[in-house]
Amino acid sequence: MRGRLFNFNPGPSALPQKVLEKVQAELMNYRENGLSVMEMSHRSPSFDDIIDTAIARLRRMLKLPDHYSVLFLQGGASMQFAMVPMNLCLQKKPAYINTGTWSTKAINEANIQGLNPIVVASSEDKDFTYIPADVEVPDAIDFLHVTSNNTIKGTQWHAWPVCNAPLVVDMSSDILSRPMDILPCGMVYAGAQKNLGPSGVTLVIIREDMLDRVPEDLPTMFRYTTYAQKNSLYNTPPTFAIYVVGLVLQWLEEDMGGLEEIERYNQKKAKVLYDFIDQADGFYRATAKKDSRSLMNVTFRLKDQDLEDQFVKEGLENGLGGLKGHKSVGGCRASIYNAVPQEAVTALVDFMADFMKRYG
Repeated sequence: MRGRLFNFNPGPSALPQKVLEKVQAELMNYRENGLSVMEMSHRSPSFDDIIDTAIARLRRMLKLPDHYSVLFLQGGASMQFAMVPMNLCLQKKPAYINTGTWSTKAINEANIQGLNPIVVASSEDKDFTYIPADVEVPDAIDFLHVTSNNTIKGTQWHAWPVCNAPLVVDMSSDILSRPMDILPCGMVYAGAQKNLGPSGVTLVIIREDMLDRVPEDLPTMFRYTTYAQKNSLYNTPPTFAIYVVGLVLQWLEEDMGGLEEIERYNQKKAKVLYDFIDQADGFYRATAKKDSRSLMNVTFRLKDQDLEDQFVKEGLENGLGGLKGHKSVGGCRASIYNAVPQEAVTALVDFMADFMKRYG
């Protein structure tokens, strides 16, 4: 029987071992309630404590001002691609920066709604291998949407673009991996299954003035105000996923020391891996430009597809899972989110050195 892998999957991805053990211990009987969280009413005092504690931890770590609401929705980030323009367009002038697949999908959802989104910058000219710099953003827009980290191309924004309009940021793959300045953001959203918890719940952080924009004629479940007014409990939320998110937040705050510490940890992991790739004399080749590289998703190529397939196959045989690149681009990818430990990166680099020795 195979033991647990070092998990480099891009999402759903690694969860902290301590969290998994806590879930296992509480699965049948949550804190002597006589029920699993999966069986518990979302109207119960026990679940009120679960969701309120998770929100309080998130507020502390992000230093969220009171005029931001924290919401838990379903439908993943892909649902937000549609909900953002549905809810937040006052002038029907949404603006986007296109840094790859997820940005492209968000732009497409605005097009479907007939909004003719403005694409103020794009890195498509170099196959989305970099983050645009010195972006000129027009003033008369509803918001500027950016994808903070591209899981497929391995690029990441290291500072927000300067903009007079509110930023709307898809942070699905790097939220809580570092401190962030929330004040330029009218809204942040993130699918949980990379740094926050299991799939099935989506975090939305939204500013009060953005909630004032929400049209009353939208269907009830597509309005952010529906969730803000009911503490995300208008209908039955994904209770078990929210519970696990709360445990991940506890781990991040209490065990890892918060966002400044996790950023240092993530930088250390990424440096070890990128330094090895850069010094491999071309046997491995990083695909993202150096100044745009992601700390979360390290994307790289070998000299041909057959060798990449062999690399992924042998990696799995050596306990390293999830190293295959996205199907749209091929290659290899190591996703090193918060819960991926340093020893996993060390094991990966050791394997890469041995593989290069044998096939180089």
